[in-house]
Amino acid sequence: MAPVTTSPTDANLRSQIKSADRVLDLIEMLATAPQGLGFSEIAARRSLPKSSLHELLTVLTGRGYVTRDPQRQTYSLGIRVWEAGQAYLRHRDLVRESLPVMRSIVDAINETVQLSILDGSDNVYLAKVDCTHPVRLQSEVGKRLPAHATGLGKVLLANLPRDRFEALFAGRTLPVFTSHTIADLAALRQELALIRDSGYAVDDQEYTPGLRCVAVPIRGVDGTVIATLSASVPLGRANPDQMFPALAAIAGGSLKIAHCLGQSVGTADPIVESLACGQVTSLRL
Repeated sequence: MAPVTTSPTDANLRSQIKSADRVLDLIEMLATAPQGLGFSEIAARRSLPKSSLHELLTVLTGRGYVTRDPQRQTYSLGIRVWEAGQAYLRHRDLVRESLPVMRSIVDAINETVQLSILDGSDNVYLAKVDCTHPVRLQSEVGKRLPAHATGLGKVLLANLPRDRFEALFAGRTLPVFTSHTIADLAALRQELALIRDSGYAVDDQEYTPGLRCVAVPIRGVDGTVIATLSASVPLGRANPDQMFPALAAIAGGSLKIAHCLGQSVGTADPIVESLACGQVTSLRL
């Protein structure tokens, strides 16, 4: 039998997995020690070589996931672990409060409704409620798509601080997926300005041929956009009789979700309120 050989890539992958496993072990260990642990104690508990442990702790400390008390010479969990936990709770609350509203929207318009947040220059789908039509959007929770090519993503980009938007896209070429995809930064800036003025975005077959979407922002307690809600309609049904009610329904849903998350009625987005009342006479299609 021929000897089994491993490529350098396989070896590197195994090494990375081992390092990731050690990092998680360290975080879980420190989570059980609120007073912190000394270097020697950590090394003894995990039977790690001191050189490897020192490198791992240096990286984790540098990234804020571990903090070192120089007087007691102990390590404990850092602020980034808390921030990650808070982000998890926010997203969990967002999904929990959004799903009943999304189901009611689908009951009203019978089109697929999705919830998304921004991660870098991608929008990531947190929740989805399908319609009952056999022809409908094919997507899945957890999927990420380039934000510039979706209605959901364009709403999120439109509400970014300008300097953050420019930093995200500086020197980048926008990938093109269909003949309708926005292909250059100047055109994207112009589209985002229209979205800010109108309060909603349209995806006219920009990522998926034969599919149109309308999307609106969801604002948090402080008024900033934290997520976005969309209704997706196949081209064969994407007529004014369907698209206008769909836009009004998701706008109303956005206001309900924001209220469920703690936003007071008096601080609701006035543009989204007007959309929910059906005060739109034309769509950018």
